[in-house]
This record gives sequence, structure tokens and C-alpha cells, in this order.
Amino acid sequence: MGSFVGCASTSTQEGTGEYFDDAWITTKVKATLAEDPLTKAYQINVETFKGVVQLSGFVATQAEVNKAVELARGVKGVTSVKNDLRLK
Repeated sequence: MGSFVGCASTSTQEGTGEYFDDAWITTKVKATLAEDPLTKAYQINVETFKGVVQLSGFVATQAEVNKAVELARGVKGVTSVKNDLRLK
């Protein structure tokens, strides 16, 4: 019987491969938001855990909230988006 030591993920901690995937997703979502004329003016915080993206911060209109969520969902690897954006 052997013992295996690896970088498996748990419900609260990511394995090494997942961390890099999540870091890539976060970077890509931030870049996508920064490139869009409707969302680029805002400081939208982006965090990713196991493909689930959480958006937080303040925006001026519901249209900007909707656009940010739409853009985040369009990034490869995103499994879902948790919207914590607030209107100013």
C-alpha cells in the first residue's frame, strides 16, 4: 500500500493547478472589465475560487452591474459569477 502526497484541493483551499487557473481567470476578467467602455471607469474587485468569480465594488447604474456580470461570465473557465456589486 502506498501513500500519495499531492496538491489536491479541499472545499476551502485550492490545489496548485487550480490556483493558477483561478489566477488566470481573475487576470482575464479584470482585463476584460478594464477594456469595456461601460465598466472601465470603475474599480471592480475580482476574486476567483474554483472557477467561481466574485465581483465587488461600486458602480453607478444597474446597466454597469449587468455588463460586468456578462463580461465575467464570458471569460473561459468561469463556472459562475457571484455579484456583490453595489450601486453608488
